[in-house]
Parts: sequence; C-alpha cells; structure tokens
Amino acid sequence: MIHEIIDIRTQHSKSKLYTYILDNSPEIDNTRKRPLVIICPGGGYEFTSDREAEPIAIKMNAMGFHSCVLRYSVRPATFPTALLELSMAVALTRKKAEEWHVDINKIIVVGFSAGGHLAASLGVFWKSSFLSKALGIPNEMIKPNGILLSYPVITSGTFAHEGSFKALLGDNYDEQLHQVSLEKYVSSDTPPTFLWHTYTDEPVPVENSFLFANALLKNKVSLEMHIYPNGVHGLSLGTDETMALDNERTIQPEVSNWIKMAGRWISGL
Repeated sequence: MIHEIIDIRTQHSKSKLYTYILDNSPEIDNTRKRPLVIICPGGGYEFTSDREAEPIAIKMNAMGFHSCVLRYSVRPATFPTALLELSMAVALTRKKAEEWHVDINKIIVVGFSAGGHLAASLGVFWKSSFLSKALGIPNEMIKPNGILLSYPVITSGTFAHEGSFKALLGDNYDEQLHQVSLEKYVSSDTPPTFLWHTYTDEPVPVENSFLFANALLKNKVSLEMHIYPNGVHGLSLGTDETMALDNERTIQPEVSNWIKMAGRWISGL
C-alpha cells in the first residue's frame, strides 16, 4: 500500500491528503485499474472528524478501492477555500492515475455532513468558471465521476444547518448564503449520486437529502438513495469502530450496510 501525506496547496491555503493506495500484485493482476474515493469528513466546517476519515478509507480498501482522506481547511477559512482544495485533490488523482493504477472514470468524492456539502459543491460547481480560473486547470481535471453523500448538509434555506454555513461563510454569511444552497445549482452536468440519511436526524434534517434528490431527478441525473427510519446525526459506519466517545447512540447496526451498497454502486458506475 502507498500511504503518504500530500500537501494540497492553493493560492491562500494548504490542506493535507492522506492516501491509502492499494498495490497491484503480479500474482493476481499487475495491470488492474481501481476506483478511487476521496473522503471529506464532516465537522460543521469547524474541524474534520476522525470518525469519518480513516475508518471509511479502510472499508473502501477492503472492497478493492483506492482511498484518500482530505483534511480540508475549516474556519477561519471561508468559501471557496475547501472547494478549491478538493478540486486540486481530484486533479492530483487524475495526474497520478497511471502511477497509482486508478480508473480515471471512477474517481468518487465522498462526504459526510458538512463534508457532504463540500463533496456536493464540487458535484454542482465543477464546471464553473470561478474554479477553473482560480486553479488555472481545465474543468475536466476536477470533475468527479460520482458523489457519495452521507447525511449531507445541502440547503441554506428552511432546513439549513446554520452552524455549518456560519463557519463556511464567516463575515460573508449574509452576502453569500444563497450561493451555497446546493439544490439550486444541480444540473444535467452533476455526476451520478449515492445518498443516505436517517429520518430522525435532527441537526441536519433529512429534507436536505430530499431536496438534492428531487433536483437530481428534475435534471435526469442517476441517483441511488436510502433513508433509514432511525439514527442520530453523524453515524459514520454506525458500528463500535466509529462510536463517538461515550455516545452509544452513534451505534446503529441497521445503517451499517450503507457502505456495501455504496461499494456496489461505485463498481457499477
């Protein structure tokens, strides 16, 4: 396995990409090209959660996928700093595709909660001129082939997680709030999407996922979606492995199959 920490630099920021790149075996297939997932942990744009980082990367490896964890910039960094960093991470994986044996048609961005907002932002904005101008690279280099969203923050409207947007926008909150309500920017260019959420999520209501799903349907974008009846926000895998400290409510065994379904979805892209 190639496990390294790579600096992702933009004009005004530096984040870190932790790689979990699988080796090819000459005994099995030394020419194999694998899907690669870039994981954006949640944390309300205040921090990036360990519970939604390496445990997810390891599970993805176990299904035969390369994985990376992006520790993107959070408060006091403001929009679009983290989005530029994720864009650069996708471009890097495309540049490294031959060396890392990556299937360039299966580069997936994965996001949890506010990290879901980040992943979905790239999904709706990858073709935007403000990204290509800021980065100086073609839009096609930063295009994800799919987005995988776990209980994502999506809307800045009625069902918004206000804290995420205050951290993301800082002093620009009133001016830019409408620009980061992602259901408004879904188009036919948005990549195929896998979504899951719980009905009883209070901090980030399930309506966030429904708003994004409805926008995908209106634009005829391929979608797989799963809504579980029970579970608090921030479940990650829903297992002992990702239980939040002293919080057994973050163990929810019935949601733990989401990652296997997501794996089948990635393989089928």
